[in-house]
Amino acid sequence: MQQTKMEIEKAAVILKLLGDKTRLTMLKLMDEQTCCVCEFVQIFQSSQPSISQHLRKLKDLGLVKEERKGQWIFYSINNKSEYYSFIKPILDQLPDQDDKLKELEEKGTRISCC
Repeated sequence: MQQTKMEIEKAAVILKLLGDKTRLTMLKLMDEQTCCVCEFVQIFQSSQPSISQHLRKLKDLGLVKEERKGQWIFYSINNKSEYYSFIKPILDQLPDQDDKLKELEEKGTRISCC
């Protein structure tokens, strides 16, 4: 069974999104667990609107999915995305980012929104 090839234009769009260090780190974190916007704000020391903009770009391509729990939205990688098989080998080459979440836990700010 032959795998369908991706269009170069679509690959370029995805690679451009992954070319941003923040989005690439976010995807690596979400490949391992679910994260909330407030956690990303803490990790990247960035504003909530900036983080939401990064997540929107990833979500628009279907690379991440969201799940609402009360008033909070949690994000995780969409492993059912048609592009997951394209980005997964890239993510597998990156060091895990667990230290960023452990640091939040140690500060007592992990999932502070819940």
